[in-house]
Amino acid sequence: MDSETFPDVFALSKKLILIITFFAITPLTLLISSFSLLAINQHKTTEGVKISDKELPQKGVQIYASLPSNIPGVSGKVIAGDARPQILAEYLKNRGSPLLGYEEFIVSTADKYKLDYRLLVAIAQKESGLCRVIPENSYNCWGWGIHSKGTLRFESYQQGIETVSQGLKEKYIDLGYTTVEEIMTKYAHPSSTTWADGVIDYMSQMQ
Repeated sequence: MDSETFPDVFALSKKLILIITFFAITPLTLLISSFSLLAINQHKTTEGVKISDKELPQKGVQIYASLPSNIPGVSGKVIAGDARPQILAEYLKNRGSPLLGYEEFIVSTADKYKLDYRLLVAIAQKESGLCRVIPENSYNCWGWGIHSKGTLRFESYQQGIETVSQGLKEKYIDLGYTTVEEIMTKYAHPSSTTWADGVIDYMSQMQ
């Protein structure tokens, strides 16, 4: 082998080694890169699910407001931790009613007889301007038992609230008078045509 052939053989061997090395390392590098990319994507996907589960509300969970519905009714529902006493307190205070301070008792009595907590106050406003115009020392704000033969008197506002609430339940609701309009036909004077409208309007103001 002459001096000119030896360098050619050496160069050819070097190129051959590089080619073999390239084809040996490249598949291994691609395999490692693909595995790493797959692992990273799977990790990101798992983290995304966890964040989503924590941030989004669970199905079936309901959030209940403590305020009354916009549609007046005569049947009530007990709602724990609601704002009904405060609603009544603001309403009674703004109108200078002697019933201010009895809002907790009104709500608990309404719950006891399953009445809308606004009904008793609305009737009191319709019948006596929220107890501002009543027979002396009667504590009767609802026109309950007031007729030509005399006036039914209570010993206190508490007794009046209890008696009228029980009467509305037993003598009206339980007998089928389940709307304000139906209650009017028995409760109000026969010639009255606006009693129900007034009571409904007062109830709607207690929001």
